[in-house]
Amino acid sequence: MGELSAATCQRPCDIAAEVISDRAAGEAYVASVCFKHGPPERIGVELEYTVHHRHDPVRPVAPSRLASAIGPHAPRTLRDDSPAKPLPSGSVLTVEPGGQLEISTPPLDSLSVVDNVAERDLDYVTALLARYGLVLGASGSDPHRPPVRVLGTPRYAAMERRFARRGGDGITMMCATAAIQVSLDAGEAHQFARRWAALHAMGPPLLAMFANSRRLLGRDTGYASARWLAVMGTEPARTAAQPLSPDPAADWARRVMDTPLMVLRDDTGSWDAPPRLTFAQWIARGDAGGRRPTYADLDYHLTTLFTPVRPRGHLEVRYLDAQPRGQWLAPVAMLAALLHDDATTDAVLDRCAPALGLWQRAARAGLADPELARIARSLVDVAMTRIDRLGLAPPRTAAVAESWHRKAHRREEVS
Repeated sequence: MGELSAATCQRPCDIAAEVISDRAAGEAYVASVCFKHGPPERIGVELEYTVHHRHDPVRPVAPSRLASAIGPHAPRTLRDDSPAKPLPSGSVLTVEPGGQLEISTPPLDSLSVVDNVAERDLDYVTALLARYGLVLGASGSDPHRPPVRVLGTPRYAAMERRFARRGGDGITMMCATAAIQVSLDAGEAHQFARRWAALHAMGPPLLAMFANSRRLLGRDTGYASARWLAVMGTEPARTAAQPLSPDPAADWARRVMDTPLMVLRDDTGSWDAPPRLTFAQWIARGDAGGRRPTYADLDYHLTTLFTPVRPRGHLEVRYLDAQPRGQWLAPVAMLAALLHDDATTDAVLDRCAPALGLWQRAARAGLADPELARIARSLVDVAMTRIDRLGLAPPRTAAVAESWHRKAHRREEVS
């Protein structure tokens, strides 16, 4: 959800300012840049955390204190004169609207390298925060404080106003939740549709298995993942899962065109978009903000969809709750193992068929739902057949395996 320094999908820079001629041109562009084909080799992770005072987690963290703590790594959305330096091992540090921190590794060649890079940078950030009496949260939601936006960017101000019309889920998603996001290559031309489908199919059971946000805003919600319920309640046009089909690129392109603008960038005023104006309508009318849409505008529009799996040239998994320190690797390794090869992808599609689309049940009940619990345990069995091929050091492999079994077999009570 962070304000991006680059386009969501890698585009040819020479067409950024070009006006989009018609809907067909826009759809062709989206399909070509959001689903790039190639060997499924790389993986990256974004680790997001709420931030709290160590001895008073209910007390809000002032943006100035957070900026001082992270120093030269502060993004310019938090301190406009910051050098915004990468973290020592190469990850980028960003700040979400409510002051959550996100550590984003670059795309790397193996899970073991991701593990090393993310752990070193996470340790480094933890030490920076400790000097100022701050600590990272341990769940996918803020269990203590109401959501308050601390970043004053035009994008986030417009988002808050827009989402407020639908209730409190939008501001909660923006400012009081934290997630793990995992980026995986889409795969070769003959693979990407099934990899896309598998990531959706395994979503509900994995959301249930790693649900970690029952407490939210100072109360017990009774739900396994209150974070995901807030995401889904924000604005379904941009958060609901994409229906599966044999041609996900074409379907995604149509959806992008038919999704209303969340914001309309304007150098002179507010970024509030005209109500219900879709990108396709903007192309057809050519009058929003007094100008016609360009490919740069379309790139930016792509950053405003927050689906469970979002295509960005690679496939970005967004449905996992943040985990406590030392436990983030287990869900990431689970995804890597289940998409390790065509055989595991096929096994996922077969075993998860009964759970397809059960996002609400997963978020509400977690593994208290018998069907989701059964499927989660079967996915652990599949993942265990590939765990030794992930390249992790033996102690990390053992810890991951233990975590999978513990999570899949725990008993939950959800009211």
